[in-house]
Amino acid sequence: MSPSALSTCVFDFWSPQIGDPTAIGWLTVAVYTLTAILAAAVFVRQRGRQRIFWCGVCVLLFALALNKQLDLQSALTAAGRCLSQAQGWYEDRRAYQIIFIISFATTSLVLGVLLAWILRRHFSRIWVALIGVTLLVAFVAMRAAGFHGFDRFIGFQIAGIQMNWVLELGGIALIALNAVLILRKRRRRY
Repeated sequence: MSPSALSTCVFDFWSPQIGDPTAIGWLTVAVYTLTAILAAAVFVRQRGRQRIFWCGVCVLLFALALNKQLDLQSALTAAGRCLSQAQGWYEDRRAYQIIFIISFATTSLVLGVLLAWILRRHFSRIWVALIGVTLLVAFVAMRAAGFHGFDRFIGFQIAGIQMNWVLELGGIALIALNAVLILRKRRRRY
């Protein structure tokens, strides 16, 4: 499939528009942005490896805030659909989705463990944010895979609260909590 044919096919299934124009969608964008600002504040006040970690968290959060409303993972899903149809393996997509999810989860876990090892001296100060980042990355990967079993799970509601809100906002909240705790400790020292 040529790049222009792929582009045409993707734009048949996806168009750049506000991905989640609901109040909770805009609230999530605001929370991503506020938490990215907190991460930037921690970045400015840190040195060494912690500084690199918080810079990465800040960039990730700003990218996810932008993605929240551009719905770029849906473009990725559309690209996968187009390629699978063009290459003739669309009927077997479930197996490929599972492989994608397992590969992404394994890679994320390995990177998380590697990051924890690299930051082991600082682990006690960043572990909450590291769990939050892991939740967010896993959540975005599952959404991008377009796996219907996962889509049903995140659409599940308890007392009017959807699981995708819990997963996404929960990950962001863990990062924000860790950032606030670090910033408060730094202020007390002065």
